[in-house]
Amino acid sequence: MPVPLAPYPSPPAPALAPAPPGNGGTSGQSQLVCSGCRNLLMYPAGATSVCCAVCNAVTAVPPPGTEMAQLVCGGCHTLLMYIRGATSVQCSCCHTINLAHEANQVAHVHCGNCKMLLMYQYGARTVKCAVCNFATPVGASTSTTDLKFNS
Repeated sequence: MPVPLAPYPSPPAPALAPAPPGNGGTSGQSQLVCSGCRNLLMYPAGATSVCCAVCNAVTAVPPPGTEMAQLVCGGCHTLLMYIRGATSVQCSCCHTINLAHEANQVAHVHCGNCKMLLMYQYGARTVKCAVCNFATPVGASTSTTDLKFNS
């Protein structure tokens, strides 16, 4: 049986809203997926590991600057996170080995106009915002490819 990504209610919308303009788009916190229950964990900059409040699993934080990617497991449909560049990813739930093709990877960028967080297929050159219709160019200076852990 597939394990849900977030078995508990999501936090209120303000917690998921993009960071306010003026602080460079970062709020001093980053996110990663719990290695135990697959919940989304928030942690402060500089942390080396995070203990999940739901299942008490300790998840190691990748080094600063490590680019993470996501894919959906072909066996149990769980969202998996892994270090970008890996050729395969083993699911911690069903142990299926998934091939990590760049064409199947997802990236994120904040809209250049309204700052809405947009998701797009990795490798795209621009992404059009569904809220304000602004076309944001995707490049090293404007995108955060999936999750990029900042120091």
